[in-house]
Amino acid sequence: MINDNKIKTGKLGEKLATSFLVQKGLKILDKNYYTRYGEIDLIAQDGDQILFFEVKARTSSEYGFPEIAVDQEKIQHLTKAISIYLRDKKIDNFWRLDIISVELDKDSHQAQLRWFKDITS
Repeated sequence: MINDNKIKTGKLGEKLATSFLVQKGLKILDKNYYTRYGEIDLIAQDGDQILFFEVKARTSSEYGFPEIAVDQEKIQHLTKAISIYLRDKKIDNFWRLDIISVELDKDSHQAQLRWFKDITS
């Protein structure tokens, strides 16, 4: 049950993040790209830049803000996954790794999204 709720929260967070990015004018290129280093949640294009997104969603602040779950080890895994994606798709554009943090309020059915840009620098 707990795992099902976590998966549902994650999928809802990714859906909200996708809508948020499209509203900001980005073109979604790919979703849930799997590699041996893990999954890249969203991949989008903004002009000539390729943006890779880690989406973190939570329904409670019990464990802190969603974005704090992206630690240095996670960033290293994502960077390796990005290298695989770029090689597989034969892309040599400038790229950036960002986080979309989604806080879901179950009572009000509202969501607060925050966009953290360029988390590798």
